[in-house]
Amino acid sequence: MGCCSGRCMLMFFCALQLITAVERQVFDFLGYQWAPILVNFLHVIVVILGLFGTVQYKPRYIVLYIVWSVFWVTWNIFICCLYLDLGGLSKDSNYLSLGLSSYRSWWKDNGPGCENGNLPTTRWQHMESPALVSELGCVLEFQYIEVMHSALQLFISALGFVFACYVVNIFNEEEDTCLFV
Repeated sequence: MGCCSGRCMLMFFCALQLITAVERQVFDFLGYQWAPILVNFLHVIVVILGLFGTVQYKPRYIVLYIVWSVFWVTWNIFICCLYLDLGGLSKDSNYLSLGLSSYRSWWKDNGPGCENGNLPTTRWQHMESPALVSELGCVLEFQYIEVMHSALQLFISALGFVFACYVVNIFNEEEDTCLFV
């Protein structure tokens, strides 16, 4: 694989990360989840810098992208553990809203196939918790949608990381050969 194809693949994965990060950003805004909004915003900036570094042959920007990718993978693993209630984390905590609001994932009330949350009062008065009513009838529970978003981010980031390392290596080899000529 030559330098051009490695650069093209890195640009492809950067563009894909931008698209999926903006999509995720929209749903985090709808759910008032402030921590993911901040991290997604930083992610978009660093991915744009990585894309710029790839196009302009600036390995320092790509190294920044590589370092950020490690943080981004860690963040997405945290999100997966949070929504799957692993490691003492709970999806019912207010970590993602930074304690500023009581909002949760937008998907909790608006998931695919979920019934409308505005149910008549007579239907849920005899039930223990109205919160259980909003999740009934969903094709896919909200935490699995959030985990799938994070898993997709993990997959794209891992591939972007590999191609970024490859491109930095190619740039450094080209720089070394230019010095000896």
